[in-house]
Amino acid sequence: MTGDYTPTMTFHPQPQPGTPTPWAFPAPERTTLSNGLTVLHCHRPGQQLVAVDLVLDAPLAAEPEGLDGIANILARALSEGTDTLSAEEFAGELERAGATLDAHADHPAVRVSLEVPASRLERGLTLLGDALRAPALPEDEIERLVANRLDEIVHEQANPARRAAKAFYATLFAEDDRLSRPRSGSTDTVKAIDRAAVHAFYQAHLRPSTTTAVVVGDLTGIDLTAQLEATLGTWTAAPAEASTHAPVTADDTPRVVIVDRPGSVQTQLLIGRIGPDRHDPAWAAQILGTYCLGGTLTSRLDRVLREEKGYTYGVRAFAQPLRSAADGSGRALLAISGSVDTGNTAPALADTWTILRTLAAEGLTDGEREEAVQFLVGVAPLKYETAGSVAATLADQVEQYLPDNYQAEVYRQLAELDTETATRAVVAAFPPDRLVTVLVGDASVIAEPVKALGIGDVTVIAN
Repeated sequence: MTGDYTPTMTFHPQPQPGTPTPWAFPAPERTTLSNGLTVLHCHRPGQQLVAVDLVLDAPLAAEPEGLDGIANILARALSEGTDTLSAEEFAGELERAGATLDAHADHPAVRVSLEVPASRLERGLTLLGDALRAPALPEDEIERLVANRLDEIVHEQANPARRAAKAFYATLFAEDDRLSRPRSGSTDTVKAIDRAAVHAFYQAHLRPSTTTAVVVGDLTGIDLTAQLEATLGTWTAAPAEASTHAPVTADDTPRVVIVDRPGSVQTQLLIGRIGPDRHDPAWAAQILGTYCLGGTLTSRLDRVLREEKGYTYGVRAFAQPLRSAADGSGRALLAISGSVDTGNTAPALADTWTILRTLAAEGLTDGEREEAVQFLVGVAPLKYETAGSVAATLADQVEQYLPDNYQAEVYRQLAELDTETATRAVVAAFPPDRLVTVLVGDASVIAEPVKALGIGDVTVIAN
């Protein structure tokens, strides 16, 4: 190549960020089908995978005496065939529709979740409607589900976190309260479940007049009401009064229960009590303060127990609603959970109590509050990007008797909360002298050092 040559480059202007689009949690529309089934629907353009969540009025407290776990078996059995399809055929039809169907039972209700492409929504709703209208509940499948649940119980007993939760609920709540017993039943109660009992529970509690369906997705060109009437609307049953829920009460007298696991190299911790749930005006402040206490790697608990002391890989604080009543009464579980190495169990507990007392004395900082608000509010558009996440949250609101605009209001409150309000809420949630502690670990190593802390009477039970 000859002659002078000067290479040139053309620089295109750098893209500039646009104006952020305001975001709010989606507001649903309500309607009622001819069979009495309530529908909340929310059009989400671009969400071609439609989510359908059903809230069925079959709370765990309604289970017959001695049959704890029957609601869970029924929930699992709803996908095991209908009056026209065997279990295998039903699974095949779901697969051909590109759909998934899941169900589980919890204290407030049985929940059924369907996800299906918008182009095959009617077929998915037909299968869902048939599962509710005429579930086969075949005896051999019920026996299989019972056997599977019995196997799960063995594994849960060997899982420290699950074992801690079981002991914690049994300690915190009265023996005659369904909250005190495993959600999916114990070995003795599950063994007693048969096909006749499951069918009787279905007939007694599942009916359209006390059911709510939440539908979220891109509904462009879909006559949703017509599709729902032709599918879920074919389910009929005699109307009934909605279930009532007893108030949640608990004994938070400070005490320690050690579930003995000889030779364990770690101790599983579960510390907590009950407190305000989502009906309480303090809920948003409680969520914000709890996040500052133990919601992330930079929270107070992790900064001390993980980063400074090296006791643990992580400890979390959380608030979990338990059950609510139509009158707005309800309570939530407020807890701290994690695991520490066995030898440092007592020091980790001592530091946890020090963190709580320091929080009460000094309060949160503005920096902690600001970081928590930025995360909790800022991540919301991503958290609710899918139709399934929106549908699940709307269904939560239904089973907890909350207004349709509830979640949007919570985010508005979080953005406006001041540091002092968040401090008051988290201090009230975790008073150091009103906490129940469950430890799953080697009692021969941890019992005496824990007794010396003076955080409550210590009881050791076998695993």
